[in-house]
Amino acid sequence: MSRFSRSSAPRLLYYTIRSSTTTAAASPSSPSSSLLAATFHLRHFSAGGNLARATDSKEPWWKDSVERLRNIGISAHIDSGKTTLTERVLYYTGRIHEIHEVRGRDGVGAKMDSMDLEREKGITIQSAATYCTWKDYKINIIDTPGHVDFTIEVERALRVLDGAVLVLCSVGGVQSQSITVDRQMRRYEVPRLAFINKLDRMGADPWKVLNQARSKLRHHSAAMQVPIGLEDDFKGLVDLVQLKAYYFHGPMGENIVTEEVPADMEALVSEKRHELIETVSEIDDKLAEAFLNDEPISATDLQEAVRRATISRKFIPVFMGSAFKNKGVQTLLDGVLSYLPCPIEVSNYALDQAKNEEKVELPGSPDGPLVALAFKLEEGRFGQLTYLRIYEGVIRKGDFIINVNTGKKIKVPRLVRMHSDEMEDIQEAHAGQIVAVFGVDCASGDTFTDGSVRYTMTSMNVPEPVMSLAVQPVSKDAGGQFSKALNRFQKEDPTFRVGLDPESGQTIISGMGELHLDIYVERIRREYKVDASVGKPRVNFRETVTQRADFDYLHKKQSGGQGQYGRVIGYIEPLPAGSQTKFEFENLLVGQAIPSNFIPAIEKGFKEAANSGSLIGHPVENLRVVLIDGAAHAVDSSELAFKMASIYAFRQCYTAARPVILEPVMLVELKIPTEFQGAVAGDINKRKGIIVGNDQEGDDSIITAHVPLNNMFGYSTALRSMTQGKGEFTMEYKEHSPVSHDVQTQLVNNYKGTKADE
Repeated sequence: MSRFSRSSAPRLLYYTIRSSTTTAAASPSSPSSSLLAATFHLRHFSAGGNLARATDSKEPWWKDSVERLRNIGISAHIDSGKTTLTERVLYYTGRIHEIHEVRGRDGVGAKMDSMDLEREKGITIQSAATYCTWKDYKINIIDTPGHVDFTIEVERALRVLDGAVLVLCSVGGVQSQSITVDRQMRRYEVPRLAFINKLDRMGADPWKVLNQARSKLRHHSAAMQVPIGLEDDFKGLVDLVQLKAYYFHGPMGENIVTEEVPADMEALVSEKRHELIETVSEIDDKLAEAFLNDEPISATDLQEAVRRATISRKFIPVFMGSAFKNKGVQTLLDGVLSYLPCPIEVSNYALDQAKNEEKVELPGSPDGPLVALAFKLEEGRFGQLTYLRIYEGVIRKGDFIINVNTGKKIKVPRLVRMHSDEMEDIQEAHAGQIVAVFGVDCASGDTFTDGSVRYTMTSMNVPEPVMSLAVQPVSKDAGGQFSKALNRFQKEDPTFRVGLDPESGQTIISGMGELHLDIYVERIRREYKVDASVGKPRVNFRETVTQRADFDYLHKKQSGGQGQYGRVIGYIEPLPAGSQTKFEFENLLVGQAIPSNFIPAIEKGFKEAANSGSLIGHPVENLRVVLIDGAAHAVDSSELAFKMASIYAFRQCYTAARPVILEPVMLVELKIPTEFQGAVAGDINKRKGIIVGNDQEGDDSIITAHVPLNNMFGYSTALRSMTQGKGEFTMEYKEHSPVSHDVQTQLVNNYKGTKADE
């Protein structure tokens, strides 16, 4: 079931860190005898002269490489300085040679903002990807924009991460979007670090932010560093694990000077270190034992304990700095390497399509069968660029891979590693890495394997859209760009559909809600420069019958030459509850009253008639048509005649079957501060919703309700005003259920009114 959140969307940024160093890993495992293993050994170990040791040891060829790999995301509230932080990371890792600000005076703009519109507005819209090296580690960074609003996309984004960095502003503190981002990370079980940015600003108070994170986000966290001075006096940081002071010298803060802790800060540093040890020992037994026995705790013991606690998602280490003033970014990078997990320390699950979507845990080793997820698509200069996260196995240029979702076999023509809008060719990539491939036609969320297994990383059950909107380009010349945009969005998002209204000829887009469609209309305007006029949102109603009704209709037309003749007799009835199909046609004809070659035309006629019911013109569902008799003419009967007879027979008996209108009912989950509970519950009742659950979680109330979608228009604005912007809700489709009698009368009258106007 697709979920999507109405709160303003987080922006995520991804890294993959990979090392070509040669340190051997400790855990023993059977050596791989594959040719690939041998070539990997030669390439990875000859440089360090460790070939003999590598082949003698009992570890698999990929162990060292994968253990030095991190896939992380950076997410933040808008304007917490995420793109600025990325720009510094790229500079210190040697990927770019000068720093440009997001809204800098030089007019160049940040490296990751590669579209003109982004540099103009100082925001990140389109995704960009890059990689760099830090202390012999390779880092892939994928920066995604802020419209990650429908959890089908959020889910895909967070599936790719093994860890994350949550950026908080030292002045703004924990803001509404920080709460949303954090909640999503918790839902998808992503281990994370926090980084308190902008310590150089007026009113910066990292301790206030840390307390807010504990109270509002329920973080079990403690500071890993203490700032030396704040605001204009911010000079450097004291590391509480190593007990060293770091100063960032040079015009770009690239020279790190390590000194002893300043004498005037010793008391504060010892207090904060004690607090750190105490917090971690509450959840780590090994450290707790040493702490309770008053044994001295070494930097290594503390570092290992923090790593264990972070990976098990019981603790969140907090780092500090100022990206704009080039302080604290390098120590944050070190923290990413020290405390966030590598791909084999995180559990990834696939769904086995051969066993009815049974969950399978992927060990994440390059020795296994290939399993890769296409998590992002981009229209590049050379056609479609597909970003893949490899969960298991190895992918090589020229290999044949199979798209599990479509069953197509594809050759990998070109494998690249991305740097914003430039790219670098590579020959192969293994489990844990993020790469891009060209010329592979697929949709976002498709899974690729080598053909030996039928695993998908996401469920193949895509929910039906529940809301439609008529759109058309304002100028006639923009038609090409407009259809190009719609085609691309359909590939990127399986819950977004495009169709044509047969009556008005308008383009109809359908999706999972108001906000979902609004954002796509906005993206057509921004990314394809096409102004589109938008009709009123329409809820996708359905109609159904509630009792059996008989039909007996003769279609006869004589107008000189061959006439038309067809008679159909039978009945329509509702399908039993819980049936798999929405329309069923049964032929119970005995003998040859109607020649068998006309039966498909009769079925087609009933199907066509069921496309628009006579109540409000919406499709009729849960319908069973049974044909029991009829008559044909030797000359005048034709397929067209029987098709017309079926259509008129359906219309004739439809009202006798007591039709009702079905409307989509949504399962709405609200998370609101308890003080607003009364107002929100009253409003749900006013919208004809049924409250089915009410739980407490800390200071918040979680209300679950079933509400008709037609009454949910503009709800996000209403909820914000009722809860002072603190409430948020998610909504997913539950079922279509009959509307009340008064609503049905009103809908039918509206439909008749619009018909009369036409």
